[in-house]
Parts: sequence; structure tokens; C-alpha cells
Amino acid sequence: VSLSVQPPVGQVALGNHLVLSCTVAMGTGPLSFSWHRVGSGAPLGTGPHLELPHVGHNDSGQYRCRVSDGDSVAESDPLNVTVL
Repeated sequence: VSLSVQPPVGQVALGNHLVLSCTVAMGTGPLSFSWHRVGSGAPLGTGPHLELPHVGHNDSGQYRCRVSDGDSVAESDPLNVTVL
């Protein structure tokens, strides 16, 4: 399983809408996705997209996508989201 995360530059204006996407280049079987913010324990969401409809200052941070195909788990590089 290999991953890419969009947008490559995570800058968003306060109150705007942000969608993070996780794509899998290779993998077999059903895929399960989870989203995490570095330093936060609980997953923020499941599925290939994480939607933040009204971004606040507390949404700044580093986000990762984790994907499992049942046999292996892969994690994206952290994406730094900055709220302007």
C-alpha cells in the first residue's frame, strides 16, 4: 500500500472548507482508512477523505492518513495544515 495526500500545501483561511484526500496506488482486498492528527489520540474520521467544513485555529497541526488492506498497514507522511 502506498499513499499520497492532497492538497500538498495545507494552508486554509479561517472558516473555510478543507478536504484532505488519501489515495492508494497499490493494494489488494478491501481497504480501511483512518485519519489522525499528530498528538491527538482518537481517529478523526474513516474513509478516503477527511472533511473540515469550517476550519478553526484549533484545526492547525499535522495530519496523517492510515490505510490497511487486511494484510499490511501504511501511513502517509504528515501533512502540515496551517490556518491563516
